[in-house]
Amino acid sequence: MEVKLRVRRFDPSQGDEAYYQRYAVEVPPSATILDSLLAVRERVDGSLAFRCACRSAICGSCAMRVNGVSRLACKTKAIDVAPNGGEITLEPLANLPVIKDLVAEMAPFYEKMRAVLPWLVVDPERPEPEREYLMEPERALRLGHLVSCIQCAACYSACPIVAIDDGYLGPAALTKACRYCQDTRDDARAQRLARIADEEGLWRCHTVFSCMEQCPKGINPTEAIQQLKKMVIFDRLGLDRSGKRRKRDV
Repeated sequence: MEVKLRVRRFDPSQGDEAYYQRYAVEVPPSATILDSLLAVRERVDGSLAFRCACRSAICGSCAMRVNGVSRLACKTKAIDVAPNGGEITLEPLANLPVIKDLVAEMAPFYEKMRAVLPWLVVDPERPEPEREYLMEPERALRLGHLVSCIQCAACYSACPIVAIDDGYLGPAALTKACRYCQDTRDDARAQRLARIADEEGLWRCHTVFSCMEQCPKGINPTEAIQQLKKMVIFDRLGLDRSGKRRKRDV
């Protein structure tokens, strides 16, 4: 079948103005957007720039906007977004600088991820465990859902708050913070919450849900941010995770 692409092109070495270029390529009916782009680069225009690696929706490197929606190019079939053979518009991720064509600069996104301490922090005063750490199955399942984030930045691109405030941490970083704040092996919950409980952190979220709608892994960052808000409020009120006053405060 023929796939018609309208691709946003930008090459800083050729000038400051972006423009749209149209391509038409023959691909199998099962072809994804990434397959179509590879066909363009191999047969039509070798100068077209885009990222890809695993081609299995695992690495997240091929995230881009397809007809205005942030998606993984390797997970999106061309026939699904243009069932009647219409034109498909491809643009780089929003809310990030563009390096060239469909390649976005990811450094600002990763800097915000690092700001929430996205790793396990163990108190050096904690006694050495005699065996492996155990976790309730329900909690492990809940964390497993959040761990499936592949850091593709689709949610960051979809977020209307990041679009107007580049200081906002964004849904991916806050989801990562939620994941570690709920991990019983971690000792930096208070430190992490203190970092994100400000105007550029979780209180900036307006619960628009666009991050949830466009996450290719089915994660709900909006819900994670609401959980973080609840943690902060409970901590400030001296309540434990079940909503009861901590024993030392009674």
